[in-house]
Amino acid sequence: MHYIKNSKQCEALIAFGGGSVIDCAKAVGAKLVRPTKELSQLKGQLHVRKPLPPFIAIPTTAGTGSEATVAAVISNPQTHEKYAINDPVLVPDVAVLDPLLTINLPPHITATTGMDALTHAIEAYIGRSTTALTNMYSEEATRLIMTYLQRAYTNPTDIEARQAMQKASYFAGAAFTRAFVGNVHVISHTLSGFYHVPHGLANAVILPHVLESYGATIYIPLSQLAIKSGIGNAKWGARANAELFIQTIRQLNEAMSIPTHLPILQSADIPLMASRAYAEANPLYPVPVIYTKAQFEAMYKKLQGHGAIHIL
Repeated sequence: MHYIKNSKQCEALIAFGGGSVIDCAKAVGAKLVRPTKELSQLKGQLHVRKPLPPFIAIPTTAGTGSEATVAAVISNPQTHEKYAINDPVLVPDVAVLDPLLTINLPPHITATTGMDALTHAIEAYIGRSTTALTNMYSEEATRLIMTYLQRAYTNPTDIEARQAMQKASYFAGAAFTRAFVGNVHVISHTLSGFYHVPHGLANAVILPHVLESYGATIYIPLSQLAIKSGIGNAKWGARANAELFIQTIRQLNEAMSIPTHLPILQSADIPLMASRAYAEANPLYPVPVIYTKAQFEAMYKKLQGHGAIHIL
């Protein structure tokens, strides 16, 4: 992230890097216009409310979608907390999507950032605050990711695949910044805060577990995503398409060496993480199923690899 300044003030912000860099630039911009506030005081909704200097985002990964969103995610290493500053003034004025900037990404970064984008698209689509526009963004992002992510992972210099993934990341970001995310992100934030698990990796591991837990409540939207992305078939039932979609996510994770569980998760931390997850999720996210604290705890235990736990 770089300032362009003169002797009087910051004239512009340029963020060149991944999602953390772009979020950092958003936080710097927020402090520029709210110099008397600590970042923790800007946590939550609409606490900035002043236009930032002209802001250009140049993402070098294809996953976070921060170049399209209202959110800056902040980590506090002292409290092991991850929180968001959300305000429309944080949306970059210009996003430069250059696939050449992503061709040297290590395969595991390509994989986990791509799965981050898929999580954005899916959670925006299955939530309870969608619009025709966010659905269109989510459908196109999902189609692109299902078509091109493994290609980009296998052949890093595949420019067509890299370009498609950048578009997918942007579309998914545009979808969730309007329709919100859900319980996958809530759990991911605590895992990143406590154990520094990369956000995209956490989302990738958590996603199929949470989707499976929702059961019939999301069969119809997942079926629609399966059909739109070329995985399902309109002649099949919603449940069959939805279950195939979840299985395809698991297979994609396996093909990219993403684990199925996170044994780093410590049982002693689960009650506090569940409490924080519950506080973040409710009432902020319009999830298809509202987890209780006990259900969050059960999901954390499942993520440890402690067998099949039915939480719903």
